[in-house]
Amino acid sequence: MQGAAVADTLTLALRSARPRRRVAVASWIPLGLLAIIVLACVLAPLLAPYDPAAQSSDRFAGPSAAHLFGTDELGRDLFSRVLYGGQLTVFIAGGATLVAMVLGIAWGMAAAFGRGWVDEILMRLADTVMAIPQILFALVFISAFGADPVKLAVIIGVLLTPTTARLVRSSVLSELQEDYFTAAVAFGSTRRRLLFAEVLPNAKGPIVVQAAINAANAILLEASMSFVGLGIAPPEATWGTLVQQGYQKMYQSIGYVLFPALFIFVTIWLLNVLADQFGGDRKGRGR
Repeated sequence: MQGAAVADTLTLALRSARPRRRVAVASWIPLGLLAIIVLACVLAPLLAPYDPAAQSSDRFAGPSAAHLFGTDELGRDLFSRVLYGGQLTVFIAGGATLVAMVLGIAWGMAAAFGRGWVDEILMRLADTVMAIPQILFALVFISAFGADPVKLAVIIGVLLTPTTARLVRSSVLSELQEDYFTAAVAFGSTRRRLLFAEVLPNAKGPIVVQAAINAANAILLEASMSFVGLGIAPPEATWGTLVQQGYQKMYQSIGYVLFPALFIFVTIWLLNVLADQFGGDRKGRGR
């Protein structure tokens, strides 16, 4: 009887492990696709068949073996411009995510640990920043300081910080209610030590998910800013800039706007899929 019970237990364990294994394998697919896109953009100088600024007489050519995505109004190879544009887009999105996470984690932890009037002031400040239209905020900043990749990364990161701060605050407050924190404080551990040794590592799941969401939002926000003329100035171009330029020439060449827009859509979609999978996996496994 005991042997049969053990066998049944093992069978149930194996059956429950198979879906988790399939989910784990499936999660590598969007991660792999995202890595391919990012690497292709980073390695643009090696992969691009043409100089992105090189002009030719072959204007508004359709996709072909010579020009995979066709050419623009100046005869420039669109495939090369999409790769180089992705390089700038990845830099801006990555920089903005880094800024948002560093500032947001510090802001959220200060609010959670400060509590009282400190928490109130910091959260009202977050509400104020979130209430300002993002494009208006960007317009004021760019009018004062100009637009280059570093400045765009900073302004987009600042715009994403309040949301990150709110999530970090919520996650940290949840950890402060756990028994391990109460017991550690009772045994004499300092709150500062617990913050970095226990609280922050235990709250890393939602923070990692927020980082992926921030990266997706940064790409979308940069594209929106570029579309209304607040992005990188020509001849440099991001995916958003290419969409803005291609939209004006859409009737001459649909690929001009289609291909960079497709890269924006797929990259944002993959980041959101990864965020959903990681968040769901955390909920399924507990901590």
